[in-house]
Amino acid sequence: MPDLIAKSFDRPDERREFPFGFLDLITVRGTTMGRETLEPGWKWSTHIRPISGTERCEFRHVGFQISGRWVCESRDGSQIEIGPGEIYDVAPGHDSWVVGDEPAVAIDFQGIADWAASPGSGQRVLTTLLFTDIVGSTAIAEGLGDAAWKRILRTHKEDNNVLLGRFGGTLVDTAGDGALSRFDSPAQALRCALSIVDAARRLQIEVRAGAHTAEVELVDGNPQGVGVHLAARIMAAAAASEVLVSATTRDLAAGTELGFVEKGTFDLKGITGARTLYSIGAESRPAAE
Repeated sequence: MPDLIAKSFDRPDERREFPFGFLDLITVRGTTMGRETLEPGWKWSTHIRPISGTERCEFRHVGFQISGRWVCESRDGSQIEIGPGEIYDVAPGHDSWVVGDEPAVAIDFQGIADWAASPGSGQRVLTTLLFTDIVGSTAIAEGLGDAAWKRILRTHKEDNNVLLGRFGGTLVDTAGDGALSRFDSPAQALRCALSIVDAARRLQIEVRAGAHTAEVELVDGNPQGVGVHLAARIMAAAAASEVLVSATTRDLAAGTELGFVEKGTFDLKGITGARTLYSIGAESRPAAE
């Protein structure tokens, strides 16, 4: 391979076209970057969701806005508007749309290689997805100050990494003070979740967790599909220091020392049909140590 390489988006390696826009891709030394051009009226949930097959965009995008403006909406409904000259970093689980009368043109440095590509040859696996998130992190950070909060957050992430290794989990993605991991064993995922909750308590913070077992498509090691969205919604329904799981995960963890308490039937945003969710009972905690 040559020492010096120059490529141009005007002569892309690949162009993907879709309603109200197109994406030009170039790859340099194994890194794929994209320039997306989105026309006024474009919206991810309208024009890309039928291609991706997921409820929301499950890619993390890091990029630079060249021209035009667009809005990104996160899972919790919060929104940010991005305009020319701005660097953005948006977490998986978002919707987005162009605002104004000018096309939105941006360069993405991350999360673009498989974006707007039809699901194809990705490996499908049965896995248990675990979402965790610190409860009330903004208020805690304001009360402690930036320096103290950064120390706690760093320790929390270190604890999580150690526990993932202990229970056989794989870290998929982090966004802010939350994380997505996956496990081959549902029971190990729940034991890990309990341990994460308890480790967070020792730092005087509280974590909520949600788990769901589903068949997902792995694209570059990242799980994609409705199962990811469902696991995130289960976590969002959990209380502070609670591990909430789907009926599927509870059934697969039957016969272990883990005990479950039915929490009721929930209508989860973006999920068709009500779901019965279960909390791991307090009597399970000593076994998770």
